[in-house]
Order: sequence, then C-alpha cells, then structure tokens
Amino acid sequence: MNRGSGESRGGVNLPALRGYNEALLLDLLRGAGPAGLGRAELAARTGLTPQAVSKITARLGADGLIAEAGRAASTGGKPRTLLRLVPDARHAAGVHLDRDELRAVRVDLAGRVVAESSGPLEFGAGPEAAVEAVVRAVRRVADPAGLPLVGVGVAAPGPLDHRAGAMGRVTGFPSWKGFPLRGVLEGRLGLPVLLDKDTNAGAAAAAGAWLRAAWPGEDADADAGVDVGAGGGRGADVGPDADAYAGGGSPTCVYVHVGTGIGAGLWLGGGVYRGARSAAGEFGHQVILLDGPPCRCGARGCMEVLCLEAVARGDLSEAARILGEGAANLVALLDVDRVLLGGRVVAAAPEVFVAGVGAVLAARALDPARPVVALAGAGVPEGAAELALAPLFGRAG
Repeated sequence: MNRGSGESRGGVNLPALRGYNEALLLDLLRGAGPAGLGRAELAARTGLTPQAVSKITARLGADGLIAEAGRAASTGGKPRTLLRLVPDARHAAGVHLDRDELRAVRVDLAGRVVAESSGPLEFGAGPEAAVEAVVRAVRRVADPAGLPLVGVGVAAPGPLDHRAGAMGRVTGFPSWKGFPLRGVLEGRLGLPVLLDKDTNAGAAAAAGAWLRAAWPGEDADADAGVDVGAGGGRGADVGPDADAYAGGGSPTCVYVHVGTGIGAGLWLGGGVYRGARSAAGEFGHQVILLDGPPCRCGARGCMEVLCLEAVARGDLSEAARILGEGAANLVALLDVDRVLLGGRVVAAAPEVFVAGVGAVLAARALDPARPVVALAGAGVPEGAAELALAPLFGRAG
C-alpha cells in the first residue's frame, strides 16, 4: 500500500462506500503526520472528486478525527488549507497473552503508547482465568476520562484460527483448543476484538513503526527499529526505511520472536501474511538437524528446541547462530527488506542476537544488498493494538 506516493489509491465515488472512502483519507493523513495534506492532494492520491473529498473531510472534522494543520506556502493563489489526523480522537487497546505474562497497552491513532500495564499470567490455568485477566488489564489501561476504545487486539500463542477467533492446539496447553476467545472477550468487553498470533502482532508492530516515524514524539526513535551492531548489511540503520514506505513501495519484513517459544510474523504486500489456514509463521518448528533432540511439537531437531537448549545452557552466541540459520532460510525464500528480532530472550542480550543473526545472513547472502537485521523496538501488545486500529484506516486487521 503506497502511503504518501503520488499514485492513486482508488477511491470510489459511491455513497454505499462512504466508510471506505473515509478510511482511505484517514490512512493518507495518518501517513502524512502532523504536517498534513491539502484537499486537492487527497483528491489526486485517491481518485476521488474534490467535491467528494470536501464532503468527507467535513464529516471527519465534525467527528473530531481531523483538524486543520495550517496553510501551505502560496504558489500565487490562495494558500491551501492543510488537514491532519487528530491522534487523540480515538484510542485502541492491545494485549499480549504470553505463557507466563500479560501485557496491555492503550495507543492513540498514530500508534503511540499512552498507557500500559503488565503482570504475571499462568496460561496453563485455562481460558476462563485468562479472560478475566484480559478484562482487568483492558480496564486498567482504559482512558480514565472515558474516551471510548475503537477495539481491542489480542495476541496469543499459536496456532489459532484468526478468522473464527478461536484458539488452536497450543503446544503444552490442550485446554485451549477450540476456545472461542474473540467471541467471549467481545461479550465481556462490549467492544470489537481481533485475535491473532503473537508473532503476527509483532510483524504489525514493525510496520506500525514506519507509520509512527511520521509522528515525532519522545518514543519515535525507539519504535522505529534499532540496529545495534554488525549484520546490518546496508550500513548503520536507525529507524525505518522511510523512503521505501512513504514513497514508492511497501516494506517487507520478518519479525522473529524468541521467548518461551520461537515464532515469526510476516509483513508482506502491505499487511500481515497469515496463510490460508492462519498457520504461516511456525518458524520455530522448521527442522534444521535431522534426528536431533525431540521437540515438544513431536518432531525432532526443530530450530526451537536447539535454540532454546543453547539459551538454557547459557550459550547465547550459539543460540543466535541457530536463529540466524532459520532466519536465513526465510530470507532466501521471501527476499524481505528487514529481519526484526524481539521477545524477552533477545531483549536480555540484544547485541549478541543482532550480531549473531547478522553474521549468518552475511555468510549465506547471495546478494550483497542483504536485509537489515535490527531490534523490533515496538512490542507485541503495540502490534495487537495496531491490528485493532487497522479497520479504521481501511486495512484488514
């Protein structure tokens, strides 16, 4: 999806698609940041008529979602009025259900965190206990002034059925299989809920960092993805590939999460790639050692068991090398721009993992312009909130 480019975004002048056109304009204004865009530019980028843009922006202004951002420099005629998104007009919540911890955040429309909460969670205690924990966490991060949430994104261990909103056969936790987590939470919270895998939320967080870079703030540098050492491949890289995202193309990345398990999220073609059965990204269960040690998934020699065994014995360099081999396999298949690393294991030794994964990618690269290897910066709950915001901006959650 081209945000900020001169290409038409394909707006449609039909009353039945009013909501779609509103989302289209909101998405462009979000990508433009505080500087905003003029109505004529919005019309040119969407293909909507100037009259349609004027009507839509009037509605969005009346709803408090957009406001004037000043006037553009005059080119001889009347200076153009610029419009911008109002980030504080709406908020969304994101929740990460990990196997032993629950983290929740509230974000504004620019994706910036405005409140957060965390605490222990016993995932093995079953779905009912987890539901109560999620409800309490969302209430803790909710706006005390009463600003309603547009929705709640919930990220959980996979596998799960994103479309049905139901949990799958999470390894080691049989009581969760088939539990309709999305529907139960919607009933308890009275809000739209989106359920996705934690790794997919991590990929969405990475993409959200490109968008947040347009909204300067005290967390802008941290959110953008930070290269902390060797293996960057394209030189020192701090922050998003802004030209690729705001200009002529969508970023592509693999988010690799290393915590109590290992998984990956894929951001391809302007959105999270989940696969036909929501099963894409089972990264940790690729076999890299035939007849290796047994994995909890039932196979032998999976990358997850090899990597986590190295972590358990304190050999983080070996763990990073193993992770790099798996990441190199994905890069060879998908030709992505960036490999972003996250999760508590990576956070405990970021330099070791960025350097180790980067070294493997460098050794196996067939193209000198290999992907950037960096820390993800934004976390899984932020990505879950980004997925909850997606429908407001005309993107699939």
